[in-house]
Amino acid sequence: MCGIVGAVALRNVTPILLEGLHRLEYRGYDSAGLALLNRQGGLQRVRAMGKVAELEKALATSPAKGHLGIAHTRWATHGKPAEHNAHPHLSERLAVVHNGIIENHASLRRKLTELGYSFNSDTDTEVIAHLLAHHYQHKQDLLSAFRATLNELHGAYALGVIHQDEPDNLYCARMGSPLVIGVGSEEQFIASDPLALLQVTDQFIYLEEGDHARLTLAGHEVWSSNNQVLSYPVKRYEHAAHSLDKGEYRHFMLKEIFEQPKAIADTLEGKLADNQVLTAILGPEAENRLADIQNIHIVACGTSYHAGLVARYWIEEQAGIACQVEVASEYRYRTVSVPANTLLVTISQSGETADTLAALRYAKKQNYLGTLAICNVAGSSLVREAGWRLLTQAGPEIGVASTKAFTTQLVALLWLTTALAQAKQRAPEIINANVRALRNLPGLVEQVLQLEPGIEQLAQSFAGKHHALFLGRGPHYPVAMEGALKLKEISYIHAEAYAAGELKHGPLALVDEDMPVVSVAPSDSLLEKLKSNLEEVRARGGQLINFACERAGLETSEGVTHIELPWVYDSVSPIVYTLPLQLLSYHVALVKGTDVDKPRNLAKSVTVE
Repeated sequence: MCGIVGAVALRNVTPILLEGLHRLEYRGYDSAGLALLNRQGGLQRVRAMGKVAELEKALATSPAKGHLGIAHTRWATHGKPAEHNAHPHLSERLAVVHNGIIENHASLRRKLTELGYSFNSDTDTEVIAHLLAHHYQHKQDLLSAFRATLNELHGAYALGVIHQDEPDNLYCARMGSPLVIGVGSEEQFIASDPLALLQVTDQFIYLEEGDHARLTLAGHEVWSSNNQVLSYPVKRYEHAAHSLDKGEYRHFMLKEIFEQPKAIADTLEGKLADNQVLTAILGPEAENRLADIQNIHIVACGTSYHAGLVARYWIEEQAGIACQVEVASEYRYRTVSVPANTLLVTISQSGETADTLAALRYAKKQNYLGTLAICNVAGSSLVREAGWRLLTQAGPEIGVASTKAFTTQLVALLWLTTALAQAKQRAPEIINANVRALRNLPGLVEQVLQLEPGIEQLAQSFAGKHHALFLGRGPHYPVAMEGALKLKEISYIHAEAYAAGELKHGPLALVDEDMPVVSVAPSDSLLEKLKSNLEEVRARGGQLINFACERAGLETSEGVTHIELPWVYDSVSPIVYTLPLQLLSYHVALVKGTDVDKPRNLAKSVTVE
């Protein structure tokens, strides 16, 4: 799970590579490095531990320039974070950067060691460099050597390669890890994410599984895994570059929290009519088969999994369709029973989540009626490989802890629920109410975000806390799970979420005056049950923080704090109640002094298993 950027140009590419690495730092920040070729000084490599800023300091000490280069920001998989494990890796006169995991690296390392190659790192990537050098010795043709190397690699990879003997060529390949080609005028680029290159181009080619390519000043050549010449259209990247700037906000996470009204409105654009949803956006095959769906399997990871858990309540109640939700990393490794006419729904912000992609590929071999991807990136692997697609429009999300991607996923899932209810000819009042609620949602989100000052003040009470408990019932139980995840991700406070009715079955033993208990308390049919659970907490001296509907009738007292939210229609309530929990986690992280946008040990896109 790393970030790659590369360039071939008439100008010095060092600034381009560094800016690209800064924009890819959400993918990993254990170490960073670059390798450059210039016709005067040969191959230069500079690496540094830590974030890209450390690489910049190293370059200030040892300047490096070149017209051809590759760069990398790392999130460790094989080998601990250390400079000797940082990319690029060298062998003889070539350099390699790699994202992914080479599953047969151990056997290849043994083979190469027997051939006389010495290893200076603990990574699987160095195997690729030596293997390529070995094949080049015998073939004396880098393209042929590159192809021979790719044929021996098992696993997932995105690769960038440069060689002193071909100072005008940049080679790349993609198998299971994202990689795009950026097209410029007399300059070409590669990157793990188009965001890395928006400072130089908005024109991209999205490589498919097994593709490899050679880039030169004049253009690019792309081949399939069986060496057939390919021709892909150049696509314009639509997200605005301003998404990469924090603007007036202190952190990307806060900016992205406050971007949610627009992100939700953008996601709904073109999807709503007066009293119904417009299902044609799913494509003609999907639209015609919605009524045939009898079961749904939702597969996702992390925050996207929580979105799926909320959707299960909606789908079963409103559309009358049985729904099963699974973590992708578990789903892909078990024997799945697929009932007749089951739709598989995969959810991912990036569309490159390794386990979710693997689950989709596994599912396509099963007897599913169809496969649907809910995703924020139109050109992603998940979208391209699923049969149907439903795109969110959150725009680039830079903060590692997901905010606007989650709420737009919920919006897409509520839209899907409404589409299913419409196809099943369920009660029209359900469909009409959902459409009205979705249409009014951006304004309601704006209103709820105005609660920030009170939440900021509340966060001070977490300064010395090490644990927290989150409670919810019904569809707000997964919202509590998401709130706990956000708190632990960026403040490093251990947090757990429970269905409130489970308190007496164990977690009540944890409750004391040092354990904040956060509840999600909308005014719904489960409110009275939740109130009883909250009384159990107070009886044990627990400190209660209730995010409660203004109609809930909860009263503030010693040890009890309320943040009141406006009444909302039941269906959109889980979306609305997510917002204050995001703000709480953000402000607690500020109090704790952690790195909000780049929490330790985590990366934004989990593109390896």
